[in-house]
Amino acid sequence: MDMKVAKKKLGMKERYRALTRDLGWEPSYQSKDALFPYVKYEGIKVHDWDKWEDPFRLTMDAYWKYQAEKERKFYAIIDAHAQNNGHLNLTDARYLSALKIFLQAISPGEYAAHKGFSRAGREFPGVGTQVACQMQAIDEIRHAQTQIHAMSNYNRYYDGFHAFVDARDRIWYTSVARSFFDDAMSAGPFEFMIAIGFSFEYVLTNLLFVPFMSGAAYNGDMATVTFGFSAQSDEARHMTLGLECIKFMLEQDPDNLPIVQAWIDKWFWRGFRVLGLVSTMMDYMLPKRVMSWREAWEIYGVENGGALFRDLARYGIRPPKGWDDAEKAIDHMSHQFMLGLYQWSFGTSFHSWIPPEEDMDWLSAKYPTTFDKYYRPRWEHIKKLKAAGTPFKNFGLARLCQCCQLPSVFTEPDDPTMICHRETVYKGEKYQFCSDGCKDIFEHEPEKYIQAWLPMPALFREFGGDVPAWMDWVGLRDGSDNGDYDGSRDQKHFNEWRNLATSNR
Repeated sequence: MDMKVAKKKLGMKERYRALTRDLGWEPSYQSKDALFPYVKYEGIKVHDWDKWEDPFRLTMDAYWKYQAEKERKFYAIIDAHAQNNGHLNLTDARYLSALKIFLQAISPGEYAAHKGFSRAGREFPGVGTQVACQMQAIDEIRHAQTQIHAMSNYNRYYDGFHAFVDARDRIWYTSVARSFFDDAMSAGPFEFMIAIGFSFEYVLTNLLFVPFMSGAAYNGDMATVTFGFSAQSDEARHMTLGLECIKFMLEQDPDNLPIVQAWIDKWFWRGFRVLGLVSTMMDYMLPKRVMSWREAWEIYGVENGGALFRDLARYGIRPPKGWDDAEKAIDHMSHQFMLGLYQWSFGTSFHSWIPPEEDMDWLSAKYPTTFDKYYRPRWEHIKKLKAAGTPFKNFGLARLCQCCQLPSVFTEPDDPTMICHRETVYKGEKYQFCSDGCKDIFEHEPEKYIQAWLPMPALFREFGGDVPAWMDWVGLRDGSDNGDYDGSRDQKHFNEWRNLATSNR
């Protein structure tokens, strides 16, 4: 008598193989070149797409179960945060400026990455690559959604959160992150993988989602902490995928090495410039700080980045071209950018402030060779001007770098007393840059960057220099969203509500 035998279930590895390799087929009435028209023009040579390995081998059913569990916990926590007036548990409403920058600059970037991975998944021929890109595309749109949901609660009580979508596309400091993603999405699929998988995930998110989220916890913002650590568990997978893509290209053909190295040079510098925003958030906008920007860079930049490039050295990859200049800038960039944000605070959809004496002492301890020598005297001077009733405001407009779009506030790598300014002439037009790294990137692809949309030239071209009209266009409410934190509505409301919550009145 025959016995019934339970049908053997496929293991994780077999299910992944069925989902990827077994779905690949040879086209019969269209050529592969016609199906995947963008895969060759970057010059990357691939001889065997089956060599692409996804180290996590996630299948769709496992992915949805895993992510659904995280979503349930996340929404339970942000509901509790909203119902219990969690915004009053913050250390200080100054912390909200960091969240406003995050919402205006980073969350739309997550959405842009979702579109980019959807496109890359379509443009790569390998099925393993397509599945990996599809899952990362879903991750990225989830991140954008959860970040917006977590921070939307603050929009009920505080200024500056209401028009983050318009701010992302139209305000000068958010165009830094926008131009990064526009550059990546207008590149070919392999370069896009380096831009996001290496630069954004490896260089940026480690520094953003780990030390900054620890700072959010330290300042009482459990909603932000929850989305940060939820996203970071995905980012660890994304970093591994980005690294796998780099190794795949290098192992396929030795001719790929110079192309990959040039992309690593470019996207390291582009990612580092976006970190200018993050450095200021960490050093100046967290009322209670876990670590300085310099300390975070030592851990996540020098140690982790150094290990990465030691690993890639066996393929012939060297550290990025701008690495030494980046190291020289670490002790200066947060101070220089915060001074810029303060002097142009009429054009920011968040508040800035003169650091109180306690904060300046902390900065002095964390930056013993630079803060007291170069930056404390400037803040002391600005403080005297404010006390005299003549606060320092710069109503001129910042000159933006044609490549990274940051204002030119950074100094020469070897001389912190001199503004770094580079320029080049292309087709009779003069273009300005903030660094050698940005100038090099422009000169390699000038036709791409001469089309860049820069907010300051647009202000004159489209509004004739009419600043109030520009503020309407970007959704910036003058007198409530911008300016000094001292005396602002955010400060007044937070203090009043906190007093009500902690007293018997």
